[in-house]
Amino acid sequence: MSSLPPDRTPGPDDPDGPDSGFEELLRSMLGPGADEALRELRARGFDPASLSAGGASAVDPQMFQHVLAQVQRLLSTPTDGPVNTDVSHDVARQVAVAEGDPSVTGTQEREVTQALSVAELWLDAVTDLPPAGGRSHAWSRSEWVEQTLPAWNELVAPVASSVAEALSTVLRDQLGDQFGIEDDAPPAIGFQLPGLPAGGLGSDPAALMQRLGSAVFGMQVGQAAGTLSRDVFGATDVGLPLLDRPATVLLPTNVTAFSEGLDAPAEEVRLFLALREAAHARLFTHVSWLRGHLRGLVDAYARGITIDLEALESQLTDVDLADTDALQRALSGGVFGLQNTPEQQATLLRLETTLALVEGWVDEVTATAALPHLPHAVPLREMLRRRRAAGGPAEHTFSTLVGLELRPRRSRDAAALWALIAAQSGAPARDGVWDHPDLLPDATDLDDPAGYAGRRDAARAEEADVDKALEEIFRAAGEDAAAEDPDGEDGSGDATRDDDGPTDDAPGSGSSPA
Repeated sequence: MSSLPPDRTPGPDDPDGPDSGFEELLRSMLGPGADEALRELRARGFDPASLSAGGASAVDPQMFQHVLAQVQRLLSTPTDGPVNTDVSHDVARQVAVAEGDPSVTGTQEREVTQALSVAELWLDAVTDLPPAGGRSHAWSRSEWVEQTLPAWNELVAPVASSVAEALSTVLRDQLGDQFGIEDDAPPAIGFQLPGLPAGGLGSDPAALMQRLGSAVFGMQVGQAAGTLSRDVFGATDVGLPLLDRPATVLLPTNVTAFSEGLDAPAEEVRLFLALREAAHARLFTHVSWLRGHLRGLVDAYARGITIDLEALESQLTDVDLADTDALQRALSGGVFGLQNTPEQQATLLRLETTLALVEGWVDEVTATAALPHLPHAVPLREMLRRRRAAGGPAEHTFSTLVGLELRPRRSRDAAALWALIAAQSGAPARDGVWDHPDLLPDATDLDDPAGYAGRRDAARAEEADVDKALEEIFRAAGEDAAAEDPDGEDGSGDATRDDDGPTDDAPGSGSSPA
């Protein structure tokens, strides 16, 4: 169906010529001022007909209605930040249900609640960290998306801002000549989509490009979160805290899919995964500094990321801006700068070490709790170790979104270190390492777990020496001050004149000589 005004019928002698498909799309976008706008576009050397090589006969009107709907959806959704959260939410929900997302049944909910309850009892026997508290949940994939998406939007916001700005710069360069977009002047053409504010998006090209970047990055986040929802077992698989409250979660659909084909019974698999979820939740809940520490490291690294403008421009050269899938692929294709600054390298090392320590602690505590109860604890532990080391969904997600892999490459080394600490000093000493971030082992300790205790003792001895030296300095300073002023005043031993009059010993005071 044509979108031309009813009082205008194009013909062969029409100054604008017969409508091409793209011209029809532009008319639907430009509204009543389409004739004048199209003439001005041609005067600037841009012919809409050239965008459709096959002419009107090659155009599918339904396709253009679909394109128009996608453009309107991308650009009309308001956003207050670098990630269009409405777009990310819609895309994530669509991806989550793409392979089916059955509602959680009452039986599944009871099985999950029971498994998490048993897991807490087993963990009580091997760690002093208490249960996380809060409710136990059995979630569908859609519910997982709803509850964790705010955390994903927040985690990727720093780099999303950089990508949106870079995308704006590249698109302005590529489209400026065609649409009259200049750095210091608004274009003469204003594109108007149904549902958008009057006056057209073209009146503020910078805002248009920023909004486009925000929407496309929102699609990226939504695609990633939706994909994750089909692979994760709970709320803590990614090694980062995604919930803003204490809780333990399992996704029965994913747990069942994972257990199919394994030698272990489904109930045993569910209990083992419940142990891991509950152990993570205890750590994130009761180690109060850990949540902020991990997010701070991710944020610090992401803010230092540079965008390779040449790579981005190259990938956008032949991309149709109405093809949102192509835009997503372009942003996924190595647009992040390859060179990390020394500060970023140090931040990345700290982040990787902390993630490995979290994963290693959970791995060791879970295995210790499971061995007396689950016959298949050892093969299940090894299977999950390999799954994590091979790069699960979390690693691929963050590599795409922020140029950062969250793979805890050294989780085996960390698990060995935690086991050694427990063997040498007991489980309370192992868990006590989490009391303060300064007590955490570093990369050197992962390289040489056997030497951890010696290095820790040496560090404590050094700290004791420093404390002793400071104490001696303060004591000596106090003794010197006392020697100079034994009466607590000016050190002369005599009373001094105050502001109210002469002292008792001063001449004219009326006192008798001794």
